[in-house]
Amino acid sequence: MLPPQANDPLTEETDDANAAWGELHLRKAAPYSGREWTDTGAAREERALKHRAEGHSRTVPISPPLVRILRTHLAEFGDGPGERLFYGVKGGELPFITYRRAWKAARRAALTAKEFASPLAAWPYDLRHACVSTWLNAGVPAPQVAEWAGHSVDVLLRVYAKCVVGQDEAAKRRISDALA
Repeated sequence: MLPPQANDPLTEETDDANAAWGELHLRKAAPYSGREWTDTGAAREERALKHRAEGHSRTVPISPPLVRILRTHLAEFGDGPGERLFYGVKGGELPFITYRRAWKAARRAALTAKEFASPLAAWPYDLRHACVSTWLNAGVPAPQVAEWAGHSVDVLLRVYAKCVVGQDEAAKRRISDALA
């Protein structure tokens, strides 16, 4: 485990490093689009985060298990050039094929053969949707989820409203409590 440091992207909220929630501070995006689709010929184009001005960041909470995994990774490998968590053997970005192969291997190990053959978690980006859905189903207020996810509340509710299930009874209890 790495000790907390100033400007640590894994900011701890408690003294117990094994049970602490952390935060990732996202400052820019560099989605893979392929060399033929960028102006520079690079496979990725760096840009500001969606709906944010250049230089503005977004803070996303990360659960204690992920904090432990990332701290272990940083203790073993450190961060690379450009503050990369994961980087290639020469210090540059990992090739997209490396991510694809690792994701395919992880899916094969974690899923049944039927699930693996399905579109379930077909891409790493699908984890973002699963995370936002989990936050909403856990009862985190929509404005908070929207802030963490980098959405407007309008977009969040339009895209994710159908995923919110099983909260009828909890909502009725809250209304009853408010009326009491």
